[in-house]
Amino acid sequence: MTDDQQTAHGIDLETLEGFAEHAAEEPEAVQLGLGASATYEGTAAHSLAKIDSYELGGETIARDTREYTIPYGGWKEVLEAGGWIGATDRLEPVEAALSALAACINVGITINAAANGVDIDHLQTRVRTDFDPAVLFSLKELKEADSAFKNLTAEVEIDGEDLDQDQIDEWARRAPVYTLVSLAQDVEMTIATPAEAAGAD
Repeated sequence: MTDDQQTAHGIDLETLEGFAEHAAEEPEAVQLGLGASATYEGTAAHSLAKIDSYELGGETIARDTREYTIPYGGWKEVLEAGGWIGATDRLEPVEAALSALAACINVGITINAAANGVDIDHLQTRVRTDFDPAVLFSLKELKEADSAFKNLTAEVEIDGEDLDQDQIDEWARRAPVYTLVSLAQDVEMTIATPAEAAGAD
């Protein structure tokens, strides 16, 4: 990249630099609040997920064009074997999580590549895992949940100029979804019945 080049990876570099400086000076201004919901559709394992509005620096942003809906389900052959009637293929939530991880690793790499003047000609990330559904079907105790996934791998195929493998690895690990799936954390779960929800109004 030449010194007079003002854009890289589809980003105006001057604006990116200003955004980074603003985030460093006022971190609360760029904090994000994100959410989604999933409504059961009457067939086990089938839900219609919707992406919620989001918050940026304390301001709620909602647009009709961001009201994405995703019909989740499972694999036709697995559902048929389990007794599902009229089983059809749908995007399965674990696969969605894996695709989100792959895409987010690309996010971590490309944003940092743009900020550091690194050109990328080709980038593809493949994520795979072995999944044992025994805990899901209550064939194993919940305390054995950490046995559900084994051999989680991410293979980054990248081509460009002045690439440093250690640097690419670090950028990949900066991806938010990588953090979500790889670091120890818990989900604060709340369960509300319709009566409890009505009482809260």
